[in-house]
Amino acid sequence: MARIYPLFSSSSGNAEFIGTPEGGILIDCGVSARRLTLALERCGIRPEAVQGIFITHDHSDHVKGLRVFTKKYGTPVFAQRMTGQCLYSCGWLDPEQPCTELTGTAECAGIRVTPFATSHDTAQSCGYRMEMPDGRVCAVCTDLGYVSEDVATALTGCDLVLLESNYDKNMLRTGPYPAQLKMRIASQVGHLSNDDCAAEARALVSTGTAHLVLGHLSQHNNTPALAEQTAVAGLAGFVRGQDYTLRTAAPETDGRMIVF
Repeated sequence: MARIYPLFSSSSGNAEFIGTPEGGILIDCGVSARRLTLALERCGIRPEAVQGIFITHDHSDHVKGLRVFTKKYGTPVFAQRMTGQCLYSCGWLDPEQPCTELTGTAECAGIRVTPFATSHDTAQSCGYRMEMPDGRVCAVCTDLGYVSEDVATALTGCDLVLLESNYDKNMLRTGPYPAQLKMRIASQVGHLSNDDCAAEARALVSTGTAHLVLGHLSQHNNTPALAEQTAVAGLAGFVRGQDYTLRTAAPETDGRMIVF
C-alpha cells in the first residue's frame, strides 16, 4: 500500500515522506531537525525509518534542517551535481557528510526515484518521480515557473501528484510584496500559479491520475480555498471524489497520510 505524508508544505518549509512507518524516503528537509522529527513521530514514523533524503534544490525552505538531521541519524543524502555542490558551499552539509550525486534513477527503501528538471531560479532544481514497490507511481513537483514538456512527461501516468499551486495571480498583483519580488515569483523561473496548476491538473486527470495534492502554497499570496476552487474549476467535467481526489497540503502535518 503506497503512502505519502506531506509533512511540511509552504514557502516557509517543505518536506514529504514517501513510504511506510517501516521505511521510506524524504523529499527535502526544509525545517529544523527538531520540527521534522516531531512531525515524523506525529505520523507514527521513527526518524530512523528515513532511509534517504532527496533534495530538489538548495533554497533554505527545502534544506534548512538537512545538516543537523543527517548528522544525528546518519541518513544518506541524494542530489543532482550542482545542487550537491551548493549544499556544501552554502553550509547545508559539512564537508565530511556524504552526498550521492544523482545522474539518473536511484533506488532507496525499495522505491525507484527519478529526478526531472524544473525551471527555478537556483543552480539546479528538480522534481521527483517515484515508483513504489507495489508498482504505484507518485511525483513531487514544486518550485517551477512553468510546466515544461519534460515536467509534463515526468508527471504523466502517475497515480498521485503533489503539484505546486503557489499563488493566486490577483493576490500577488495587489499584495504587499515589492515589484521585483512579484516579477520573480510570476516569472518562468519562479513559482506555479493556481491557474497553471489547474491546467496541468486537468491534463493529469485526463490521462489517468487519480489523486492530486496541491502544495507549496504561499502564505501571503494564496489561500487553500482559492487554490482548491481554481483546481476544481479547471477540472470541470470530472467529478471530484469519483474521477479524482483533491486535497491541499497543510503548512504542517496533522498526522494524516494519503494512500494511493
